[in-house]
Amino acid sequence: MNKPAGADINRPIQHTLTLKVRHAFNTLARIVGMFSGRGYSIDTISLGDAEEPENARLTITSQGDQKIIEQIVLQLEKLVDVLEVHDLTYDSFVERELALVKVACLPERRTEVTQVANIFGAKIVDISGHTLTVEVTGGPDKVNAAIEMLRPYDLQEVTRTGTVAMKREYESGARIRL
Repeated sequence: MNKPAGADINRPIQHTLTLKVRHAFNTLARIVGMFSGRGYSIDTISLGDAEEPENARLTITSQGDQKIIEQIVLQLEKLVDVLEVHDLTYDSFVERELALVKVACLPERRTEVTQVANIFGAKIVDISGHTLTVEVTGGPDKVNAAIEMLRPYDLQEVTRTGTVAMKREYESGARIRL
């Protein structure tokens, strides 16, 4: 892992952690409890099956300086059902998030909302006489921008998955977040 230089170590930034854990009773509760018990924040958390059926993958984003994140990683590694912990923050990695955004939309404004969705490569996944639901996928910045562009159309409901991330295998020497 590439570490930040000098002054960047003490500056809180968002870190992306990936964990491989055993599917076991209370594993997620122990992980969340470790964060809350020590006063660490979780910005997003996403859990899903891993390549082996008995394991799961978690992606957690959290704010902190390098010392705090190192402490979080050490504490996570001590948990019984945690098999691997990686801080991807200073590596090149792929991250994605999904959001479903429901907006009030009478038939005369559907074209406008559809154009906004198209700009972000989003899809209309549900339509009614008075609403449209848009599915947006991409990095958190793209999802945030799409939501802000849809805000003037009277947001009715927004739900987000949280970030999922994976280290890139291609080593370009630069951090790439598409």
